[in-house]
Amino acid sequence: MRYIKRSTFEEITKTKPEKALVKIRKKTGGRNNRGRVTMRGIGGGAKQKIRNVDFKRRFSRKAFGEDATVAAKVIAIEYDPMRSARIALLEYEGGEKRYIIAPNKLGVGDSVQSGPNAEPEIGSAMPIKKIPLAAAIHNIELTPGRGGQIVRAAGSSATLMSLDGDMAQIKLPSGEIRRINENCWATIGQVGNIDHEKQVIGKAGNSRHRGIRPITRAVAKNPVDHPMGGGEAKTSGGGHPVTPWGVITRGYKTRSKKKYSNKFILVRRDGRPMKRK
Repeated sequence: MRYIKRSTFEEITKTKPEKALVKIRKKTGGRNNRGRVTMRGIGGGAKQKIRNVDFKRRFSRKAFGEDATVAAKVIAIEYDPMRSARIALLEYEGGEKRYIIAPNKLGVGDSVQSGPNAEPEIGSAMPIKKIPLAAAIHNIELTPGRGGQIVRAAGSSATLMSLDGDMAQIKLPSGEIRRINENCWATIGQVGNIDHEKQVIGKAGNSRHRGIRPITRAVAKNPVDHPMGGGEAKTSGGGHPVTPWGVITRGYKTRSKKKYSNKFILVRRDGRPMKRK
């Protein structure tokens, strides 16, 4: 406990979620539909409820018009056990409430907008082609209308570098530079809870609260149980680190060389340019 670091939750203004916007999360304990363990190290943990977060920020065109800009007021900042970021509870003019990922420096009483003609302010959602260059953005779509899929973790943000034709060049938090359709939507600002990366678990119990169970080291097992088991001393047998089933675990590239999205990546996250055929 000497080195433990936890969040202070100073920004939380509401402790209980909206009943209409949550559902129960059923845990599997790492087991499949036959009851057999398929994912090791999973089990236990605190009960959690899923918050229905609005990643699309789009509304009915019949109700608001083709190019309508819809405004909402932030009425609470809440904790979400399913993600590292905080969530903001919005209330629209008709009384409808929705959750969004809370950007940094967004507080209760602030107003956010969503629409093609929204003001480029923190928390506003709009098509990428409407966002000023060099702006920090998050909750970015990869396919128009599907909803934000990337840059949603606490403290993360991407940078809009340029617009070229119908594609935008965006630098992601990993350092990867990627081309994304300019009609995809994104939210302006950096994701909040930027001190999340400074947390230190500090004790085994905190991992158990997260549903993470301990796993025995491979070199501590017998040869019958693991390829790296056995030996008179601590040794891995001189072989490459593998899983209990012999699959390489370090340095093994899992991304398909024929993946369709490879053509959209300009610079990889390690700084090397993407090879073209």
